[in-house]
Amino acid sequence: MVQINLEQRELTLKIVYYGPALSGKTTNLQAVHQLLDSEARGRLMVLDTSNDRTLFFDLMPVFFKTQSGFSVKVKLFTVPGQVMHNSTRRVVLQGADGVAFVADSQRDQTQNNNNSWRDMTENLKLNGLAPKSIPIVIQFNKRDLAGVRSDEEIDEVARRGSEPVYKASAIHGVGVLETLEGILRLTWRSLDSRYRLGEKLDIEEDEFINSLLRKTAGAGVPRPKSGSQQ
Repeated sequence: MVQINLEQRELTLKIVYYGPALSGKTTNLQAVHQLLDSEARGRLMVLDTSNDRTLFFDLMPVFFKTQSGFSVKVKLFTVPGQVMHNSTRRVVLQGADGVAFVADSQRDQTQNNNNSWRDMTENLKLNGLAPKSIPIVIQFNKRDLAGVRSDEEIDEVARRGSEPVYKASAIHGVGVLETLEGILRLTWRSLDSRYRLGEKLDIEEDEFINSLLRKTAGAGVPRPKSGSQQ
């Protein structure tokens, strides 16, 4: 959960990227790390297995200081997608202020997406978090590949649900910052309504978002070592 230290003037938020194995969660963080100004983000830590799949989690902090002197940090985590690591996913999900669900756009991955969504909602409940009350956005990744669900199908998914839906090709950096901005805005609004963050930090929503998402001009996006999206 959000950590507000008024004495030390610090605010820390936690955003978790969730989704099936190889849907592109780690690739999202790699792209974010490459696209954001180096002064706005920390080191990207990746713990992976010999086959380049995330075993525990990735972590990358983004941060800034408000004009009123508050230090704001957002910690970005990913979870391992493999079925066997459910207990690790549940631990990483603890205390999340918002969740970005990364789905694989390929048609043959639809069932894996659905299974991972059910897994996420169950783990939220086990952590004492109500899936309907926590900010969640959905990213349909790998839009650059063949055999993906059509834009019309993705739009229909968006119409049926309440969560904002983004289309992305994380390996090319497309839709990555839009997804992050989407979950940050939802999270800010949720926390501001509960804790009056804007009043405490003397900052508006747009300043909060723009201060975190300071871009590096002309940055390229590195390909994962395996050539596949994790």
